[in-house]
Amino acid sequence: MFGNDISMMTSVKLWLSKTFLMKDMGNASYILGIKIYRDRSRKLIGLSQSLYVDKVLGRFQMEHSKKGFLPVRHGIHLSKSMNHKTPEAVIQISRIPYASAIRSLMYAMPCTRHDISFAVSITSRYQSNPGSEHWSAVKTVLKYLRRTKDMFLVYGGNPELLVEGYTDSDFEYDVDDRKSTSRYVFILNGRAIS
Repeated sequence: MFGNDISMMTSVKLWLSKTFLMKDMGNASYILGIKIYRDRSRKLIGLSQSLYVDKVLGRFQMEHSKKGFLPVRHGIHLSKSMNHKTPEAVIQISRIPYASAIRSLMYAMPCTRHDISFAVSITSRYQSNPGSEHWSAVKTVLKYLRRTKDMFLVYGGNPELLVEGYTDSDFEYDVDDRKSTSRYVFILNGRAIS
């Protein structure tokens, strides 16, 4: 629970404790693997998934890789034509946990890592038949996460609610289907929320 009315929160906790078996454990420090940082004096709250990112990097043997500067390398345009066609190459790429890596990235993306959403949306298109270039693009995202794993989202500090929205589109970005791609970001008090 959270809120500004302490007396109301106390009465709700009292009612809940009479209705359900519960224990008040104080302030939450983790929720679903997300670390919560608080700075009450400046009215800030921060969210971090650094432990989750460490687990993901370990699962895909990327914990000692080079640290990436960007989640997507400039000028990379993935397509279905980059898939492997020979039976030997298909067997080799089937040993790579491509779909598992994409799922791991998709878990972090909506919670605290909005910065990788474009890269994940591009690489997730090729889960059924990835090629080595596709896997290289996923490893680029993992390298970027290695460099930025200790960063976290910070909310608060401004008493007014200021919502901003931005959008971008690219005509025929998808090389395979020639479909347009559009993206958006909504910002609340200077922090990305969607």
